[in-house]
Amino acid sequence: LQQTFTKKRPAANGKGTITVDVDDALLFLARMSNGATASFEATRVAAGRKNYNRIEINGTKGSLVWNFERMNELEFFSFDDEPRAQGFRTIMCMNGGAHPYAGNYWPDGHIIGYEHTFTNHLYDFLIALKSSKPFRPDFADGVANQEVLDASLASAKNGRWVKVEHSQKFGKDSGPRLLKKSAGISH
Repeated sequence: LQQTFTKKRPAANGKGTITVDVDDALLFLARMSNGATASFEATRVAAGRKNYNRIEINGTKGSLVWNFERMNELEFFSFDDEPRAQGFRTIMCMNGGAHPYAGNYWPDGHIIGYEHTFTNHLYDFLIALKSSKPFRPDFADGVANQEVLDASLASAKNGRWVKVEHSQKFGKDSGPRLLKKSAGISH
């Protein structure tokens, strides 16, 4: 399901209105290769939400919930807990060295923020360059993500399931290779 709620909006220059063809909301279901079912929802008109990217995984033994607006916390539920103690509990991911980069920042109980995610990402990129190991996410991951989004739009248009056949045309060095090609650089 995709929908544009406000079809005309004020023009950026303040003169009149413009027609909008960008989706305000998107919802879709997916079947994973292992048989699991997933639901995805994206909207830019969720009042009160600033950066509410939430991932929730529910299984036969429990559940995990992570929310980007509370990025240092992981909500955890386990059916293995005694019934009288069952319920979600919050795990601080920066305590006790639980986060892989915790030792590079602050003592336990001091959270990291949005800006630290870029520092961590750049660190991983530099290590990959130095070691010649693949860096993730890469260009192929971006292509695979776009293929899923394209399939969700095709499914909404046709009213049926669409199987995603991920492109195999990009190798592990696809990002740098394609960037060089698009810039007219040859090797």
